[in-house]
Amino acid sequence: MMEVSDALPGSDLIKQGLRDLAAGTESIESLLVLVGATRLRRIGLNVPQNDNSRFPEDRLYAKLAEQDSDTAHSRYNALIRRLVSFERAAECVSP
Repeated sequence: MMEVSDALPGSDLIKQGLRDLAAGTESIESLLVLVGATRLRRIGLNVPQNDNSRFPEDRLYAKLAEQDSDTAHSRYNALIRRLVSFERAAECVSP
């Protein structure tokens, strides 16, 4: 399994999301990891299976809207861009 390197963009979010998933905590970071779970697993990350992994995109948006509904859309898009940046960079360095 691949180790998450601090040098990769967005690694802080991915590391926290993996920790939260392992602990059974639904957080912004854990939902973001679930959004990218298929690609992250293909890259070599050990993304835990989650019984509550249905519709992580919707749940992520709802969690962001709980905090501040006026900025939920822009924060959601920014998080997705960071996830994609991480995935692309990780694909470049994965064996």
